[in-house]
Amino acid sequence: MAKHAPVKYVLAGAGISALALVVLQSLLAQRLERAQIAQMGPEVAFNLKLGELALDRLPPEALARLSGLPLRVGPFPPVSGDGRLQRQARLLQQELCQRVRPCPPVLPAQSLAPGLWVELLSPLEPIWLFTPVGPAQRWPPDPLLLGLSLLTGSISASFLFLWREVQTPLQQLEQALGSVGRSGQQPALPERGARVVRSLTGRFNAMVERLASNDRERTTMLAGIAHDLKSPLTRLRLRLADQRPAEADLDALERITSQFLLFAGGGDAEQPVQLPLDQWLAELTAPLEADQVELDLTPMEARVQPVALGRAVGNLIENALSHGQAPLRLVLRPAAADGFRIEVWDQGDGIPAEQWAQALMPFQRLDQARGGSGHCGLGLAIAARVAASHGGGLSRLQSERGFAVVLTAHSLAAA
Repeated sequence: MAKHAPVKYVLAGAGISALALVVLQSLLAQRLERAQIAQMGPEVAFNLKLGELALDRLPPEALARLSGLPLRVGPFPPVSGDGRLQRQARLLQQELCQRVRPCPPVLPAQSLAPGLWVELLSPLEPIWLFTPVGPAQRWPPDPLLLGLSLLTGSISASFLFLWREVQTPLQQLEQALGSVGRSGQQPALPERGARVVRSLTGRFNAMVERLASNDRERTTMLAGIAHDLKSPLTRLRLRLADQRPAEADLDALERITSQFLLFAGGGDAEQPVQLPLDQWLAELTAPLEADQVELDLTPMEARVQPVALGRAVGNLIENALSHGQAPLRLVLRPAAADGFRIEVWDQGDGIPAEQWAQALMPFQRLDQARGGSGHCGLGLAIAARVAASHGGGLSRLQSERGFAVVLTAHSLAAA
């Protein structure tokens, strides 16, 4: 199909050239027609005046024989239905009306040669003067018009080629590049367009396939690590059931393993679900004690990945409980463009503004905000990744009420 693309645009250019030639030739013919009628006007007006003066002394037959004017006697000359002759009759009548009084009738003549009937002012019976007009020039076309039409067709075909074969595929490639790295696998783009664009699209598809393969291998590897560690951890838990410090270490190891798996993208394939966010957040915080958290939730719905978003909010709540001061305050508010924001407030000092960017980096633990058993520095990084997959982000907020981490997101249906 790509081999026939140049032929397609050549045919399109030829068609545009032919159409342009027809239009330009028609416009030129009309302009020449007006010029011809304007040139005929004085001559026909002179013949009318001469004939009307001579009819006072000579009969029509003698006048036609002596002057050579083609005259016809009678009220009904043969009239043609040709549109071009009718248009020329109107133009000639307009010219004669400016020179002759009263304005004479002009009719298209039905004869072997194209011409017009012009009525002379006669005292006895109607007399018509036949005025020949030149035929319309259809072929060969004017060389200048032919050149202009070919130039128009060439430029139009070039623009059409650039738009269909270069601009449109490049726009699709730009959109696809913008979606690389987001949740979900990027589908392969169809390789179409110019040869260079097809080559670029093929390299993009190969890159996306390599990224997807690496992501699958990474997820499989981390899932295998988590699975292989789960059995020894369970056995150790049973053997050390009476030793609480060892069991706490096992809980920390299990939590770190699950955090590693989540940060590696273990939840990217989760299907979005439409759910009421206020009820969902209330259920998420149900295991907490009543004096640990206060809820301020605006009723609203959104289409989200509930497991991933729940882990992100859970990390924020756990960080606030571990490093802040209770009671926490969980706030849900709508945001612009079908979005929403979840604020987790605590009474602690929070993370300083100058250390916020470092806190969002994976495997970073701040002395003032993070630390302790089972914390590997991925809580905020996971929350930021989940927020980004929902078209939002993570930010900090400090006021006299305390410190808050704000997760902004959008409904995946709207995104």
